[in-house]
Amino acid sequence: QVQLVESGGGLVQPGGSLRISCVASTSTLSIYTMGWYRQAPGKQREFVARISSGGTTNYADAVKGRFTISRDNAKNTVYLQMNSLKPEDTAVYYCNVFPPLYEYWGQGTQVTVSS
Repeated sequence: QVQLVESGGGLVQPGGSLRISCVASTSTLSIYTMGWYRQAPGKQREFVARISSGGTTNYADAVKGRFTISRDNAKNTVYLQMNSLKPEDTAVYYCNVFPPLYEYWGQGTQVTVSS
């Protein structure tokens, strides 16, 4: 059974930066497009960014130019570097394949942007 474990969230001031990570329990996900998603309080989960097995990236308009997704297949890890953070980026961040599979959702990592 595949497990995805997110980490690295925390409290950061507006304009700050944070890098979150997602470690997969298996190397088989290296052939898949991986994605980051987020869910803010009272809102539906939404797409943030994705990266193909070959490194092609795509971003939601709300984060374009501020967030960078990357992956290290040797470590079964996907990263999301978040810069110029805004209060509206506050959410629980999840990783999953793209498009997402229900059985792969993990616990996520909380990112709070506040002064």
